[in-house]
Amino acid sequence: MSVVSMVTTHGGRVTLDDQQLANLKRGLGDRLLTPASPGYDEARTIWNVMIDRRPALIAQCSTAAQVQEAVRFAAANDLLVSIKGAGHNIAGNAVCNDGLMIDLSPMKRVAVDAPGRTAAVQPGVTLAEFDAAAQTHGLAVPLGINSTTGIAGLTLGGGFGWLTRKLGFTVDSLIAADIVTADGALRRASETDHADLFWAIRGGGGNFGVVTNFEFRLHPVGPEVLAGLIVHPFDNMQALVKHYRTFVAAAPDDLTVWLVFRKAPPLPFVPAEWHGREVAVIAIVYAGDISTGERIIEPLRRFGRPVGEHLGPMPYTAFQQAFDPLLTPGARNYWKSHDIRQITDGAADVIQQFVSRLPSPHCEIFLGHLGGAAARVPSDAMAFSRRDAEFIINVHTRWEQAADDARCIGWAREFFAEMAPHAMGSVYVNFMPEDEGDRVPAAFGPNYARLAVIKAKYDPKNLFRMNQNIQPAAV
Repeated sequence: MSVVSMVTTHGGRVTLDDQQLANLKRGLGDRLLTPASPGYDEARTIWNVMIDRRPALIAQCSTAAQVQEAVRFAAANDLLVSIKGAGHNIAGNAVCNDGLMIDLSPMKRVAVDAPGRTAAVQPGVTLAEFDAAAQTHGLAVPLGINSTTGIAGLTLGGGFGWLTRKLGFTVDSLIAADIVTADGALRRASETDHADLFWAIRGGGGNFGVVTNFEFRLHPVGPEVLAGLIVHPFDNMQALVKHYRTFVAAAPDDLTVWLVFRKAPPLPFVPAEWHGREVAVIAIVYAGDISTGERIIEPLRRFGRPVGEHLGPMPYTAFQQAFDPLLTPGARNYWKSHDIRQITDGAADVIQQFVSRLPSPHCEIFLGHLGGAAARVPSDAMAFSRRDAEFIINVHTRWEQAADDARCIGWAREFFAEMAPHAMGSVYVNFMPEDEGDRVPAAFGPNYARLAVIKAKYDPKNLFRMNQNIQPAAV
């Protein structure tokens, strides 16, 4: 076999089959990037700039056939594979060193069947792009809270946000997918086609192949919802938490209320003297009749002495993008997360302690409220099993300078350790940083063993391992 050696800027030398490489180049043309190609650095740069990896090759695919060719090439040359949708995953699994990065960002098609209430969505689509297409028809799928996130990684890990209590997790609305598996075959996965694979990709992450098309069931939402923020002084945090947990315990499915603890950004409805000071923010979405929602949330509006409020009817798409300015690309990010059943007084004490010493102005701790429709799906209905968590608590550490890495990461890890006695032990897979491989069984819970068996069937050599990896079961 003749070969060509390619020197990478990471310091290694990758040896490739030249005929297979020629075939890959023929299919991709100038969309097959090497470290010497224009656009290489832009393609390998992802949302979390802590991740600085250099693939030997980047295959920017625009069709399923190109994805198949790239997967076959990686398998034949024993290359590490990473898959990039929007490149938003906190662990940076979209990009690898010295391997092949399959970049799906050119795959941007969204096709909405409004009468049938379904949508076909390619993996390079962002949440903003999907929302815009669906909301044209007053329809939506429960998605995440940062609109620059990619649909692919969000869905494969479960997916939750403002509509989860009303409509379930993102995977609960997935009805089929086209996926390129490790053998290069393009398979359709649904309840009737490769049902085991369909079960696995609904929450099993990117362990089973490269999804080239998602099909979702759409739901009537909006186009206006009752949404917004109420900002409280942080020194009233303990009383606010007590009021919050009592209030949300009786909340209807149409209502989602989160708590966010951080330094106040320069919001126009918050007095300037509060900018940069610690605050507790109530984030509210009521996705039903607006007049009914206004009546239901009145106890939240009456509580305490807020320093600012921006709350009322607004386009659903607007609130989906409300937090984007706090999550722009180009910063260094590290997350730690727990699932919790209830917000104990002890948990509130830990939150208060750590918010009082945030390591940068961009850090935050949030409590995301789950339950509702999301909790009524059996835990073994699909790979995503974590139906008994009432809240997700995520510490989002965000800063600008590499010199602050140790201090900021140390703060997040210390918070995580202090919060552990108040948590369930499980974790949302999309919130796991790259150093949490030991938590993978906890992320998949009682479904891990079944996932390992399906992994052995469709990816016995673990080609797709740049993820929160499920090891193939021994067969």
